[in-house]
Amino acid sequence: MNKLILTSFTIIMFFFNNSSIANYEKKFYEIKIESINGEIINFEEYKNKVILIVNTASYCGFTKQYDDLQKLWDLYRSKGLVVLGVPSNSFNQEKNKNYEVKKFCEVNFNISFPLTTITDVKGKNAHELFKWAKTNYGKSAIPKWNFHKILINKEGRVEDTFASFTNPLSKKLIKKIEQIL
Repeated sequence: MNKLILTSFTIIMFFFNNSSIANYEKKFYEIKIESINGEIINFEEYKNKVILIVNTASYCGFTKQYDDLQKLWDLYRSKGLVVLGVPSNSFNQEKNKNYEVKKFCEVNFNISFPLTTITDVKGKNAHELFKWAKTNYGKSAIPKWNFHKILINKEGRVEDTFASFTNPLSKKLIKKIEQIL
């Protein structure tokens, strides 16, 4: 009986393991997104880099994380880390215009890492990037709130996700980044 339960549990865990559901029919590097300046960010340019994707918002309690995202970018950029901020109003806490977000980030946080245009990150109107992450990693890739983090490895696969309350300079996140750099 115990063997049957253990075997059943093992089989169930195999099917629900995030890496086992990842089919990656579409590759991360095939996706593009518009920058806050209006140019296209082609993820093909990020090959062999580690990418931290963070949905951001100007009016969120976590907005102060911009400071630590910039510090993370400054610390690891030369080692191959890309921090990508994705301003989003999916949780009704973002400015209405891209130029307002850009100015806010530059003036208040001196942001120099790439930012996208204001983008939907959940639901049927979510950008293809977030749909791709959900399809290939599961529900933990869906932002539950602003400043949700999706870590992409050098192979263009979702390595891990981190909740909004995980600070960009937390030991947990830095350890994972250093492991895959």
